[in-house]
Amino acid sequence: MPPESQTPPPSSPEDPRKAAILRSARKPFMSAGYAATRIEPIAREAGVSTATLYAYFPSKEDLFAAVIVDAADDFERQMSHVGAVGGPARERLTQFMTAYAGFMGDPFVRSVFRLVMAERPRFRDTAMKFFDRGRSDFGRPLMTALMELKASGELVIDKPSWAAGQLMGMIEHPIFFMPLVTGDEVQAARSIEQIVSDAVETFLARYGAK
Repeated sequence: MPPESQTPPPSSPEDPRKAAILRSARKPFMSAGYAATRIEPIAREAGVSTATLYAYFPSKEDLFAAVIVDAADDFERQMSHVGAVGGPARERLTQFMTAYAGFMGDPFVRSVFRLVMAERPRFRDTAMKFFDRGRSDFGRPLMTALMELKASGELVIDKPSWAAGQLMGMIEHPIFFMPLVTGDEVQAARSIEQIVSDAVETFLARYGAK
């Protein structure tokens, strides 16, 4: 049980002890799941006492929610680099989707999604915030690129949100969802480069200016 009298220490986004606790908590939550994860080994790994850990996170539920938020923050920072570069439509979309494919193909990203899905009944609000934030972080830069390409006349798109969803889906299915469902036992036979190339060609065949 967390100590009743421990006063929470002041913290900030740069607080090294808080950051160490969150880093140390990621692996056990991701590999063992919520129920099997124990607080004491996390505190030892982070180099803090159990009392200090509980001062930052009064319960395992609080720590779990903070780990998911911290992971979402990391995802947002990664996705901020998946921006729209200049150049022709094929070049821009290929560079964007290659970066996106690399992100979605990261095993850690899949482990976070597995954990959130597994714990969704217990942590519904945390799970829904995670997914809603993910949609925004992933889709915003692509929508910007598509709108710019539409304005330049390179794409003919009536509903950019639908087009963005279709392009992202062609990447997500083989690279993310198939390994997610099979526990990484089944991987796409095509390389990331080939998957991206096929997706962009299919997309341009549908939406490229004739």
